[in-house]
Amino acid sequence: MAMAVAQHRESSSGSNINKHLDNGKYVRYTAEQVEALERVYAECPKPSSLRRQQLIRECPILSNIEPKQIKVWFQNRRCRDKQKTEASRLQTVNRKLNAMNKLLMEENDRLQKQVSQLVNENGYMKQQLHTVNASTNDASCDSVVTTPPHSLKDANNPAGLLSIAEGTLKEFLSKATGTAVDWVQMPGMKPGPDSVGIFAISQSCSGVAARACGLVSLEPTKIAEILKDRPSWFRDCRNLEVFTMFRAGNGGTIELIYTQMFAPTTLAPARDFWTLRYTTTLENGSLVVCERSLSGSGAGPNAAAAAQFVRAEMLPSGYLIRSCEGGGSIVHIVDHLNLEAWSVPEVLRPLYESSKVVAQKMTIAALHYIRQIAQETSGEVVYGPGRQPAVLRTFSQRLSRGFNDAINGFNDDGWSIMNCDGAEDVIIAINSNKSLNSPPNAVNALPLLGGVLCAKASMLIQNVSPAVLVRFLREHRSEWADFNVDAYSAVSLKAGSYAYPGMRPTRFTGSQIIMPLGHTIEHEELLEVVRLEGHSFAEDNAFLSRDIHLLQLCSGIDENAVGGCSELLFAPINEMFPDDAPLLPSGFRVIPLDTKSSDTQDSLATNRTLDLTSSLEPGPATNHIAVDAPSCPNIRSVLTIAFQFPFDRNLEDNVANMAHQYVRSVISSVQRIAIAISPSGLIPAVGPKQSPSSPEALTLAHWICRSYSYHLGAELLRPEPAVGDSLLKNLWQHQDAILCCSLKSLPVMIFANQAGLDMLETTLMALQDITLDKIFDETGRKTLCSDFAKLMQEGLAYLPAGICMSTMGRHVSYEQAVAWKVLEADESTVHCLAFSFVNWSFV
Repeated sequence: MAMAVAQHRESSSGSNINKHLDNGKYVRYTAEQVEALERVYAECPKPSSLRRQQLIRECPILSNIEPKQIKVWFQNRRCRDKQKTEASRLQTVNRKLNAMNKLLMEENDRLQKQVSQLVNENGYMKQQLHTVNASTNDASCDSVVTTPPHSLKDANNPAGLLSIAEGTLKEFLSKATGTAVDWVQMPGMKPGPDSVGIFAISQSCSGVAARACGLVSLEPTKIAEILKDRPSWFRDCRNLEVFTMFRAGNGGTIELIYTQMFAPTTLAPARDFWTLRYTTTLENGSLVVCERSLSGSGAGPNAAAAAQFVRAEMLPSGYLIRSCEGGGSIVHIVDHLNLEAWSVPEVLRPLYESSKVVAQKMTIAALHYIRQIAQETSGEVVYGPGRQPAVLRTFSQRLSRGFNDAINGFNDDGWSIMNCDGAEDVIIAINSNKSLNSPPNAVNALPLLGGVLCAKASMLIQNVSPAVLVRFLREHRSEWADFNVDAYSAVSLKAGSYAYPGMRPTRFTGSQIIMPLGHTIEHEELLEVVRLEGHSFAEDNAFLSRDIHLLQLCSGIDENAVGGCSELLFAPINEMFPDDAPLLPSGFRVIPLDTKSSDTQDSLATNRTLDLTSSLEPGPATNHIAVDAPSCPNIRSVLTIAFQFPFDRNLEDNVANMAHQYVRSVISSVQRIAIAISPSGLIPAVGPKQSPSSPEALTLAHWICRSYSYHLGAELLRPEPAVGDSLLKNLWQHQDAILCCSLKSLPVMIFANQAGLDMLETTLMALQDITLDKIFDETGRKTLCSDFAKLMQEGLAYLPAGICMSTMGRHVSYEQAVAWKVLEADESTVHCLAFSFVNWSFV
């Protein structure tokens, strides 16, 4: 027994790698054998590698070791590697949990202070009421003691600025870690093990305020450097200029800063700030960057530069950053603003009076950005080959900034109003001084002979989720876009090739290929390249490709994500796509106005009934949109549209007319789409297709065939190269009746091929009125119900021979039916259920 215990201790120590227990006996290896095994393992860690077996045979020193013993040695070696990796991961998680626990304890202390303060205030109010009731004749009891309002010190000398800075620091710290503001947890942001941080908004205070705190794997000085560069992470920041900077007596720095913010819509002016920023280090080593507005609406740079802005006020705000043990920093962020909501139309005031909007656009965005940088620095985020994270971030920022420039149209950028249609509120602005949006010193910058023309408008939409609308616009471009206009914008990348769009008509083939480039860690933004396939109508150029490539930024399409708006921005690019490619962004921005409605999660699932006969039958075809959604609150949003076009001076009027008509057409299409995807019912108002086979039809055909092969291990169609819409036509002409139904509580048909329509004796127009239970007879329904659980779990079910019912009441027999789940491109999301009825016939 003692010997067995001693052997167990020796084997479990792990210090002697040249010992191994095999069938109760120790096998000892020489140092040379261990070194040889380590070399083989380093080159071929996978156990099934043929290369490993070859290396073992080529090593003479391992020839006297049995293959079974070598196999067990590799198994133990692999287990030790896994143990080390897991131990390292657990240490990292433990450090993060310790830091988060410390953060939660501090938050708990702050909440306890807030509760104590509220109890004291409640007791004081009760005492005051009792005193007033007892001494009604004492006039002195009616007076209320108030503290004088905070008055800014003289900002014309360093001593006065230092006094302002110290006061700003004190007020900021009382908001970040104290009880100066009545903070409440932001709706939808619950702290937990997977939470990014703690987010709160003000409940009742002057202006709008938001607060965030979280753990970031960067040093405090690096975090402060990033956050102070506000234009790099805050998309609404147009410009930040430091006018004066000097050292304070305590080692800190004081800066006087003028900041300009973009307006999110065309309906309200932009904002600017004239602030003092104070950077210092506290006694406990924490780094603080705090900021507040200086008095005087005319303070700051010359008045002409600020003529298009409304002066807003920044109340004491900033960042508190302190390092934590084991690396990383704990960051507290406070944003407290007065955005002067009186200066905007009443319908937009919720955007300027909501603390939640400030949290989404500024506070949470700042924390997400520094976490993104931290993960990119540590190598946790991996992008596709050929593009660095900084380059992709730059593209996203340029798209957003170019779109904001077009919406705001500042005079100092060279913009001027050319025409404003009062009935439609379509604004035509022109910029004769602008070249295509390129980085400074860009090699590929293209000066324009005429300039840039922008057609823009804002409108109110109701009863549709911004995320659903933008997601639809992204996935179904053919429903609203004109390929010829896209082609005209694309030729701006070729110097001197300006032409009116009608001069080179091009046919859009319907193929839209989206190639992802990257996304943020929270997946709130997607950067991608879109390829639109087109061919010329001219016979001599019939075989020449007219493909168009767009760089596209999509954000806010996840309804569960936290974001201030949903956007779809795009700009034509050439095939080479250099890092300094010129960009001329256009697109859509949808901002929810009723912020309370976003506190409850709206589940809007839009399912389209696909009209695939447009390429197979004569006559116009119409798409219908079916909506599977619960009753939805009255969501109001403001939609802003802006399209930019380069032009030559000789074609200025033609381009202006084209832009005006195009934007009006897009507005009409988007309005019809918004009505169609709203949860008010089935509205066939999307309009006719612009192509013989829509991208969504081709996509569904690919999903059906690929899922069939995935679940059954066989091909649904004969193996042949899929060129254009050949796969769709083969599926349409398949001899078996193929049907697809939605995944609703009451499934309805969303697709059928020609055989399926013949079997049901119906048309695609009436297909969406047919539910799954109406197809089968009583026996068939019982069989389907018994096999439904297997179908959803395994993805496949075989139904025996049975009887179906057509819409005309006729009986249809079939020898066998196969049901399978249709998976989307990610191979994890179930799009619908498909059924294939083999050898059917009317009885």
